[in-house]
Amino acid sequence: MTAVAAAATSPPADRGERLPTRWLILGVICLAQLVVLLDNTILSVAIPSLTRELGASTADVQWMINAYSLVQSGLLLTAGNAADRYGRKLMLLTGLILFGIGSLAAGFAQTTGQLIAARAGMGIGGALLLTTTLAVALQIFDDEERIRAIGIWAAVNALGFACGPLIGGIVLDHFWWGAIFLINLPVVALGIVAVVVLVPESKSPRGDRPDLLGALLSTVGMTALVYAIISGPEHGWGSGQVLLPAAVGVVVLAAFAYWESRIPYPMLDMHFFRDRRFSGAVAGAILITFGAGGALFLLTQHLQFIAGYGPLEAGLRTAPLALTVVALNFTGVSARVTRALGLPLAIAVGMGLLAVGLAVVALFASDGYGVLLVGLVVMGAGCAFANPAMAEAIMSAIPRDRAGVGAGINGTLAEFGNGLGVAVLGAVLGSRFSALLPAALVSAGSSLPAALAAARTDAERAAVSGAFASGVETGQLVGAAAVLVGGWLAAWLLSRAGREETA
Repeated sequence: MTAVAAAATSPPADRGERLPTRWLILGVICLAQLVVLLDNTILSVAIPSLTRELGASTADVQWMINAYSLVQSGLLLTAGNAADRYGRKLMLLTGLILFGIGSLAAGFAQTTGQLIAARAGMGIGGALLLTTTLAVALQIFDDEERIRAIGIWAAVNALGFACGPLIGGIVLDHFWWGAIFLINLPVVALGIVAVVVLVPESKSPRGDRPDLLGALLSTVGMTALVYAIISGPEHGWGSGQVLLPAAVGVVVLAAFAYWESRIPYPMLDMHFFRDRRFSGAVAGAILITFGAGGALFLLTQHLQFIAGYGPLEAGLRTAPLALTVVALNFTGVSARVTRALGLPLAIAVGMGLLAVGLAVVALFASDGYGVLLVGLVVMGAGCAFANPAMAEAIMSAIPRDRAGVGAGINGTLAEFGNGLGVAVLGAVLGSRFSALLPAALVSAGSSLPAALAAARTDAERAAVSGAFASGVETGQLVGAAAVLVGGWLAAWLLSRAGREETA
């Protein structure tokens, strides 16, 4: 047996020593995760090609994008539980295989229906990959190195956000649209080989029975709730197409919580929520993704509709945020700051910086790109400190043998907070925009293109643009306030929990 193979037979938690190949393994799982994250953003630049070559309608395009995110977000908790029960390495390999098959099918799809189905299949693989990559990282790193490892893992999220539109644009300049999916295949093949050779198998030793009803309830509930959030901007928040799935989601998730609190082998132990460390991290995670995700959505609206940039140009101009996160985490600066400050203060400082950056972007975005760049860098620094600390707080409050469930919770919170931020701050934008429109244009609705088309004079068009800019500013300030409150709340709960443990 080779030295690498011998090292891969059991994680360091079992052997009481550091795995020699742990950083190489982290690189492998981060590469697998990056491919999943790229697919969340890369499709946006291919929309014109898909519309032209597949004859895709607006509804088709929305389902091509949403089928992936709906399936992925709905299955995160179930995927994490499966990894704990059946083996994290096994589920990591399964995720890679399913994601590769879905990418191959998507690349050669001949109809919109085939592409939507392939994207849904990729979402299943993506859910397994996002949960198992973090769970494996937690198994192979000890407490001293774990914060830096989580920071690097979190930085890959930002890298995927920054690189998706850029890679998609480059590929589409030289190949047909299917190539944006086929470029996943070499990475998947490399990942499969590397996982087989390097990654140690680990799973919960408890051997609980599968919680099939819990898995069904969590999947249906989260899918319905995320669908409602996604559909809100299109159909209107008071429409039956939004309220019905939202009600189904809430009722089913309430049934899930009740079921989980009554069975001896729950997939999600509801007692976790009695831990103030866990509750504080959960509250902070929702609010940081709420504020950051929603505010970035508004920023892209400003860059495209007010500043006049195309989607690729707007993506490139927001890239410094992600690159700041990558730089601070890959160099270990974020981990050193977190260890020096402690989790509560690191979260408070990080979310405070994020709130300041959001406020700068909201108030001074029209003063030129130089000021916007400062705001984006400050936001990136805040995310670099707060996100890994928040993930560490969530994962440290959960037993090590439930790492997959912890990763599923972390991913679910991120999806939910981001979707809620886009929905709520988008609604703030729409409300403010409608309130400031000239009376003659109110009948045009809350759509900027429709209002501009209805404007008859330069003064009216300027008023429409000003109303939209004011709506963006208000929404971003609401996001900044949510982030600041979230930072204080999470830091207070975590600090209080720490004092109680040492008392």
